Amino acid sequence: MINWAHWHNEPYLVGGLILLAWAYALATGPLRQRLAGRDVPFPRRQAWCFHTSLVLFYLAVGSPLDQIGERFLFSAHMVQHQILMYPSAILFVVGLPDWLVDRYTARRGWSRIGHFITRPIPAGILYVLTQTLWHVPAMYDWALQNRLVHVIEHVTFFGTSLLYWWPLLSPSAVWPRVSYAVRMVYLIAVTIGMTPLFAFIVFSPDILYPTYEFAPRLIAGFDPADDQLLAGAIMKLGGLAVTFITFGVVFYSWYRSSERRTGS
Repeated sequence: MINWAHWHNEPYLVGGLILLAWAYALATGPLRQRLAGRDVPFPRRQAWCFHTSLVLFYLAVGSPLDQIGERFLFSAHMVQHQILMYPSAILFVVGLPDWLVDRYTARRGWSRIGHFITRPIPAGILYVLTQTLWHVPAMYDWALQNRLVHVIEHVTFFGTSLLYWWPLLSPSAVWPRVSYAVRMVYLIAVTIGMTPLFAFIVFSPDILYPTYEFAPRLIAGFDPADDQLLAGAIMKLGGLAVTFITFGVVFYSWYRSSERRTGS
């Protein structure tokens, strides 16, 4: 059964997150003026966002939620993915200061590649394809049975989520945000692109993943079909909620920008 005291402490996970936090603190602290090339204040709000992103990442993949999602409930695994794809990825991007990002994105060669993959069409396609391919039954169950593959799955979810959010939230002038109108179309297009995956999970007459079909039941009367339906609902409703909120924020920002330009 579930060991509620079990938290992952693998060096690559804990050490990787600590290394990221340390590098960020160093870059935004003692090395800030050198990296920015000018006098800039400590980005207190952005630092809070960045480190909260790392904490959420660890809670998603290092807490007992990982054990529940890996061995017992598809719906719990879906919650993990939602945390990685939305709050953790969003806060990570928002937490990057523009001067720090542009110092590295402006480098020759890397600048062109990064600019291409952070445009809406490539970023949206990579995001939707990653979600879709990992939910192919053979791929998904492989990840559940193989720890290394499971780590790769979560890293690619998080990485392509950063790409997905970049055209919307980019702090960079080299890899910039797209226009308000394009952001709104982009949000709708990606939501449509994710719909077949949602339908595949929710409307499948079969249990898609054997691991969950034969897993011990944690809740009496909550069978694998219920679990699969709930997982699909979490995917779709969570995605729609974030999309609609983001769409509303973009629309309001566009309206305010228009008001400022007209001087109203």
